[in-house]
Amino acid sequence: MDVVHGVTGLTRAHGRLFVVVGVFDGLHRGHHYLLARLREAARAHDARPAVITFDAHPDEIVLGHAPPLLLDPDERLARLAAAGVEVTVVQHFDAALRMTEFDVFVARIAGRVGLAGFLMTPDAAFGHDRRGTPTTLAELGTRMGFDVNVVPPFSLEGRPVRSRAIRDAIASGDLAVARHLLGRPMAVTGDLVEGTMTFPIPVALPPAGSYRVTVEPAWTAEGRSAAPRRSAVRVDGDRVDLSPQGNDTGPRVRVAFGPRLPEEGNPAILRRSQKKTSK
Repeated sequence: MDVVHGVTGLTRAHGRLFVVVGVFDGLHRGHHYLLARLREAARAHDARPAVITFDAHPDEIVLGHAPPLLLDPDERLARLAAAGVEVTVVQHFDAALRMTEFDVFVARIAGRVGLAGFLMTPDAAFGHDRRGTPTTLAELGTRMGFDVNVVPPFSLEGRPVRSRAIRDAIASGDLAVARHLLGRPMAVTGDLVEGTMTFPIPVALPPAGSYRVTVEPAWTAEGRSAAPRRSAVRVDGDRVDLSPQGNDTGPRVRVAFGPRLPEEGNPAILRRSQKKTSK
């Protein structure tokens, strides 16, 4: 997969693209449904499936604070590649981009690559004041020569799969629901310092308690580098502490959560401190 930093990094060498724009926070089951439709649309238009996503959650600029992270950025790239995405543009999201009209943003793309079209759901939108809706984008496509494919939203047991619902499930300790919506166990990635994980930005964590986990070195954009090992962690607030047998995995680790453990006799040890930094 080609990883491009900003749409200005696109060139004709990246080929003809069929694009979906989104945060892809968590890469949950709804996202995988969308990526499958993207591959189909790209194939039908003789184009490469492409994702335009962001280096930070837009809410950080729009609302002044971002929701806790559901997926490490490097792991997101690896999972996008595994889902068949051929080009991923990681666009810097700042106040200037927030004020950019959708047609200006689209023109920046079309001026650099062959633009076959966009994939959207009925409620999707991008650009200043979310003016880039399926209707307005289709009108622009008629003038500029690209298609807009609108697909129905994904639902699971009659309900849409949303990142907010996954965060709510994690925060309430219902990791089975979080796993069901994600399509995999919830996980966090952070730096490991003397057995304690620290995070540069807030991550979604379950309630205080001890949990069975698997531990592995942090994923790179190319994927995992080693098989996970079983261990245990203690969570309290923003803290995640590994039991001693997990301490030798390296300075940066990925911890995937399993069931909660009984408190009595658990070897995991809790220490209360967290390195707090801002992105």
